[in-house]
Amino acid sequence: MYDVVVIGSGAAGMMSAITAARDKKRVLLLEKMTALGLKLKATGGGKCNITNRLNKEDFINSFDKQGRFMRDALSLFDSQDLVDFLNDIGLSTHALDGFRVFPLTHDSKSVLDVLSMEMVRLAVEVKCKQDVQNIDKVEDLFFIKTGTDTFKTKNVVIATGGLGYSSLGSTGDGYKFATSFGHSIKDLHPAMLPLHVAEKWVKNCRADTIAKATLKIDIPKMKKYHMRGDLIFTQKGIRGPVVLDFATYITPLLKIYDMVPLLVNLTKGMNEEEVRNFLKENHKIEPNQSVLELLAKLLPKSVSQELCNLAQVERDKRYSEIKAVKKDKLIKLLAWTPLNVVGHDGFDKAMITKGGVKLKEIDPKTMQSRLVKGLYFCGEVVDLDGPCGGYNLQWSFSSGYLAGCMLD
Repeated sequence: MYDVVVIGSGAAGMMSAITAARDKKRVLLLEKMTALGLKLKATGGGKCNITNRLNKEDFINSFDKQGRFMRDALSLFDSQDLVDFLNDIGLSTHALDGFRVFPLTHDSKSVLDVLSMEMVRLAVEVKCKQDVQNIDKVEDLFFIKTGTDTFKTKNVVIATGGLGYSSLGSTGDGYKFATSFGHSIKDLHPAMLPLHVAEKWVKNCRADTIAKATLKIDIPKMKKYHMRGDLIFTQKGIRGPVVLDFATYITPLLKIYDMVPLLVNLTKGMNEEEVRNFLKENHKIEPNQSVLELLAKLLPKSVSQELCNLAQVERDKRYSEIKAVKKDKLIKLLAWTPLNVVGHDGFDKAMITKGGVKLKEIDPKTMQSRLVKGLYFCGEVVDLDGPCGGYNLQWSFSSGYLAGCMLD
């Protein structure tokens, strides 16, 4: 008999287990994989961007309108509380850029190690290789059945994550458990992943990073969606921080459209007039340089070559020798380069999941189900997803802490 059984050993699950155990609860944590926290261990390429230094209101706004749901969790356990907590259990952190917080080791294993040791210290019972098959409730008790055992508890915390990185254990079990108790699931889409485009020229620019690129969706009524950040061309399309963040808007559209048109500004936000003036002024300074040499002041050579090809501009000629109609076409491409997104690699490559257990069915003050007493949700399994930069991990820790504190 347990006070609480936590299902899932990511950041949210371990945090809720630790918090409940500190409150003298008898805690069992179940993990279906052979080891704890495999997805946490892979976070940020193994470096683990734990959180960031953004103030609470701006942090909430980064999750769009749904961010309001996390206000209570962040009020109870914010980024400074997380840093202090980790320091208290033996993990030092730092923010080299003044914003993103990493373990001093820059090794996610060190985060997993201190969380595991704290669970040992608090006598949290941990069982791996326990694949939960179903959860039943009889009167005030839950019965959790795995392939080999049945566990009895007063409370259940579902912290199973989403569908991303299924090889690390995220196979959507939490959604199945939620629906079995009458909960609704917001449509699920892969998020925070690279995108494939129809244009073949991008493969000639792979590995080139474009700083401060701006992406916007070229669909009527959706042009308000735009984002700025570093972009990298790949063999199949585009990646980089701005692409990973923007993918949350794109992947649902690919369920509706065969192709999602984008406009990409590769010139640090310069509009057509600014691009035209830049080229004209720099040509005056060095009138004998080629178009390619001129464009190299704005973009990597490989990208400049491809845009010249698209505009049918002879890149070895001087800028003054190019016909006006071709100049105009080149300038338009420099200001807004069209790309058409046609796909992605799916949940196997998705860092997070967009969608999840509907927020209106969860009490934001406790993370308890509004439908079933004693049933709690935390982390990625709920319908909240944020951008790159420690947002999603902070939410996992905060929601896990809140759930662990509020158990009956």
